[in-house]
Amino acid sequence: MNAAFDEYFMRLALAEAAKAAAAGEVPAGCVIVEPPVAEDGPPESARILGIAHNRTEGRRDATAHAEMLALSAAFKARRNWRLCGARLYATKEPCPMCAGAIVLARVKTVVWGVSDPKRGGGTVFGVFDHPGVNHHPEIVTGVLEAESRAVLKEFFSHRRCEPPRKMV
Repeated sequence: MNAAFDEYFMRLALAEAAKAAAAGEVPAGCVIVEPPVAEDGPPESARILGIAHNRTEGRRDATAHAEMLALSAAFKARRNWRLCGARLYATKEPCPMCAGAIVLARVKTVVWGVSDPKRGGGTVFGVFDHPGVNHHPEIVTGVLEAESRAVLKEFFSHRRCEPPRKMV
């Protein structure tokens, strides 16, 4: 796939991240696509299998990350838990939980905007490269990195200024 193809779907993931931020969630978005048969096919010819944003707060579910929700939608769309050939776009590097699910689902390519230096499933924990796993996806990083980083910085700069939330 080419850079324009990847940027097209990363922009969709960024739109999902904006929805998350508007809902008070950590702004992460994810899109999973089945690329067109022709390598040089336009983005519009790809099939979107799953699209989601973080919903951990709203669902009160630690597993409701954008990637996990998009994976579940993709399994349903494909009617299969194997996502061979699929490309996953995430605005930030998947955490170890999401990275593990991506490996198990056999996603062909993982594309992310900004790396996570504290909790990155690939860069910190090495899930994608671990010799003990049976699948190693292709990794593409830094797609619309500045935009992805800006969304996170904006969200957390406002959070730091707010008084602590009262737990109900």
